[in-house]
Amino acid sequence: MTLPAESPQYRPRVADTELAIRLRSLGAVLIDGPKACGKTATAMQVAASVYRMDEDLAAQTLLANAPESLFDVPTPILFDEWQETPALWNRVRRQVDDRRAKGLYVLTGSATPSDDVRRHSGAGRIGVLGMRPMSLYESGHSSGEVSLAALFNGERQQAREGALDFLEAVRRIVVGGWPELIAVDEEAARFWLDGYLTNAIEVDVQRLGSSRNPAALRRLLTALGRGVGQAVKRKDLRADVGGADGSIAEETLTAYLAALERLHLIENSPAWRPHMRSRTPLRQASVYYFTDPSLGVAALKVGSRDLIADPQALGFHFEALVLRDLRVYAGPLRAQVASWRDASGHEVDAVISVRDDLWGAVEVKLSPEAVDDAAASLLRFSKKVDQARHGAPAFLAVIVSHGRHAFQRLDGVYQIPIGCLGP
Repeated sequence: MTLPAESPQYRPRVADTELAIRLRSLGAVLIDGPKACGKTATAMQVAASVYRMDEDLAAQTLLANAPESLFDVPTPILFDEWQETPALWNRVRRQVDDRRAKGLYVLTGSATPSDDVRRHSGAGRIGVLGMRPMSLYESGHSSGEVSLAALFNGERQQAREGALDFLEAVRRIVVGGWPELIAVDEEAARFWLDGYLTNAIEVDVQRLGSSRNPAALRRLLTALGRGVGQAVKRKDLRADVGGADGSIAEETLTAYLAALERLHLIENSPAWRPHMRSRTPLRQASVYYFTDPSLGVAALKVGSRDLIADPQALGFHFEALVLRDLRVYAGPLRAQVASWRDASGHEVDAVISVRDDLWGAVEVKLSPEAVDDAAASLLRFSKKVDQARHGAPAFLAVIVSHGRHAFQRLDGVYQIPIGCLGP
């Protein structure tokens, strides 16, 4: 066991408040998310005792031979990388049952537990808090003057010039929101991210169970990188992954995608299915995204110059950046971020719903010059939704890569540079 270290350079996270609320309500909290997104640093802010289960041989020995001794230290106890010792899950559950107290344990891990491990958790024992890489607000690249929560509360929002210009917004796509990369240049970030994906393919995925073909996994990541922000057909993915050998089997693709999801490398947007005023059918396919936009760019082995030279691809990867931030900011609201598209091809990049009758919609555009068309599309969309059942939207907004101000237009739609947005 180690004592929590002082962390004077810790940057506050949106998840800090979420963790505090869960610890007041539950006996234990699992923080899961991709490797290196900051789970351990966040948990260390509240821990009185720490076990690093991936490297603490003494803790591993105690778990196998005298498990009660692990819990005879000040609480909250942090069990870091707990998934290295899956038997710990039920030990924590039993301790919560026996002690009947709140805020006892925090577990962190970079792979979602299997159904077998979580089956016996029991309601009210171990809560789950998902973390992602840093949003622009958390990394200091957004002023946060426009609050997502305030938009849902009906508070009029405006802001001065955003914290990002266009070129820096593109660099943030490539570098991503990884705490280790906040202060590094793009070249160093790309080197780190290439190693991150290689380790995920060759080590982390293989440790989840049955072995996976590393070359096929890399082709899958590349295909997902090309299809970011799009409802890619599974048959196309199967063909891309199979390469010269022909399409892989459907069950193989399912297994590969499940492994990437368990490691929190991909996080797709489900289709929003509201009641509509017309009978136009809705598309139900999920839209593919990486948990952080830098992963899709790294899979394609491109940098900011390459993205700028391909504006269409840049638009999709900027959309991935915005979706990451919206998911982070939606966390404290317990809101879902989904996509919407009807059979006619009319689509909305993000619909954020707190409940059936409290929702807002967002379009994402690289350039402020595209806002007029995007705003008109949002207004058409809002008229298609059956507002007798779902209510009027709390807000409609177009999020852009840069701009002089955030403000509400005369048509009621907000124009928000991403460098102004926050929780």
